[in-house]
Amino acid sequence: MKKLTGILLILVLVLSLTACGGSKKEAVKIGIPDDGTNLSRALKLLETAGLITVKPEAGYTPQMADISGYLYNVEIVPTKANTLPATLDDYAASTINGTYAIPAGLTPSKDALIIEKQSESGDNPYVNIIAARSAEKDNPTYKTIVAAYQTQLVAQFLLENYKEAFFPAFAYDSKYSADANFAQDILSYKSDKAGKTVVKVGVCGANNDQWIAVQKVLDEQNAGIYIELVEFDAYNLPNEALNSGDIDLNAFQHKAYLNSEIASQGYKIEAIGDTLIAPLSLYSRQVNSLDALKDLAGKK
Repeated sequence: MKKLTGILLILVLVLSLTACGGSKKEAVKIGIPDDGTNLSRALKLLETAGLITVKPEAGYTPQMADISGYLYNVEIVPTKANTLPATLDDYAASTINGTYAIPAGLTPSKDALIIEKQSESGDNPYVNIIAARSAEKDNPTYKTIVAAYQTQLVAQFLLENYKEAFFPAFAYDSKYSADANFAQDILSYKSDKAGKTVVKVGVCGANNDQWIAVQKVLDEQNAGIYIELVEFDAYNLPNEALNSGDIDLNAFQHKAYLNSEIASQGYKIEAIGDTLIAPLSLYSRQVNSLDALKDLAGKK
């Protein structure tokens, strides 16, 4: 009997030690966009946040395989970008583009744990651009359109209408004042196409109202140019259409995506002007700071 009791005690002790030593804390999940360079941007943002390390040779376009280390106990989950706001409760945190964050009621300056840092000029690979065929990069009409885009009126519209989803990627006066109806007045502007040179500009998504402001500037300058937006429902189509001559310009992508498309498809197109910045931010409904997220995850 004593022998049996001793065996039972040893068994209980072994089980207890196994339970204590083997109870590994579950990794906290972080959602990121699963598409192309936005996945890369998310990884770079998490690296900046001090959660992971990424192979330096991957540059601005790392993929999941380029993660070289996890500094905290996190699991990165690539997810459809447009579903990240709705699934935010399913993750400890998610990296969300302003295009999807703002309509979901998330404001980067108030709600983000960390915001992607983007300079307004230089070699920033995530600045959005206007692209033209390389053979027509010096077309005077296209240069006039770029100049009209890079004006104070368009800058103010981007800031007033999109509320931190977009920021101008060109010089502007940030100390402006605008009345409450400024954005709505732009949105209600109508232009007459008669007698003007029609320029077809390829775009994607629903956030292209800034082109109304561009048109207003062109009309005020008596430029004789009419912008006709051609909407595409997939990001791989506007560059193909531009390269083949089906459209004259496009404005839907940042420099990193354009460069990857040129490298993979051999397109003879290039950027002719910067337009806007759409920062990626890290949001959470479980914690209210980056430090709190790190505490929740724990160090590896």
